[in-house]
Amino acid sequence: MKNHKILSIFILLIIVISLVLAYSHFIATQMITLHEYKITNENIPENFDGLKIIQISDIHYGRMFDKNKLNRLIKSINEQEPDIVVLTGDLIDKDTNLTTTMANELGEGLKKIQANVAKYAITGNHDYKFDEWQNIIETGNFENLNNTYDTIYKNGYSSILIAGVSTVVDKQNINDKLTSTIDYINSFENGGPVYKILLIHEPDVIDKLNNNKFDLILAGHTHGGQVRLPFLPPIILPTNGQKYPGPYYKIGNADMYVSNGLGVSTIDFRLFDTPSYNIYRLTNK
Repeated sequence: MKNHKILSIFILLIIVISLVLAYSHFIATQMITLHEYKITNENIPENFDGLKIIQISDIHYGRMFDKNKLNRLIKSINEQEPDIVVLTGDLIDKDTNLTTTMANELGEGLKKIQANVAKYAITGNHDYKFDEWQNIIETGNFENLNNTYDTIYKNGYSSILIAGVSTVVDKQNINDKLTSTIDYINSFENGGPVYKILLIHEPDVIDKLNNNKFDLILAGHTHGGQVRLPFLPPIILPTNGQKYPGPYYKIGNADMYVSNGLGVSTIDFRLFDTPSYNIYRLTNK
């Protein structure tokens, strides 16, 4: 009788574990959720009050993320009517055998994402190996913001600044990547963009920034841990994503948000960490 009870418990455990694994592989990886954040900062110009920024990150196309899921993501994003859309890296998974067809799917898909003002992208550590990344981004009408910046004007003379840095997998220092941006910011004694946004892929590199002049920092890379257990911190985190796994941190005077991403990497499971993208509503009130 005792052995029978032990066997029954063992079988029950196997069933539960199998169901959890099946859910985390076949169902959870295909979900898309939206996280909304209100960002209040007195530096936001009046003509940018109410600006909507959508951040997508870590799609890892070709690994549990295909054309059908991309189309669902595009539909969801466009329903939000964003002003700006930013892609903070890892558009393609490093293990993807990227065919011409897949590259065209990505480029044409990204083109369908509608933004009232602009769309920007930076590379992640998985994108680094793909020469096709630049062409995909251009086809999708995203501006490559790797190691450069842009000033954005909207319904007035006041502007905000948005800058980006490429993945640090190239071993180049973040301060070197931001040289032209910091020089531009320092060129103004008075005036110039008073609200400044920085896009990075790996959040932990922010600690290496010598002079943080930014108000809002958007990062990805960590997947929020991808597989988690209730009430516990993330168990597995990537290099340069272990200190700031997400979702929010105050870094000096800056607000830093870390997206938990839309795809998977290394293992094809998500548990207690649903794939998602973020929308930020900016206000000065």
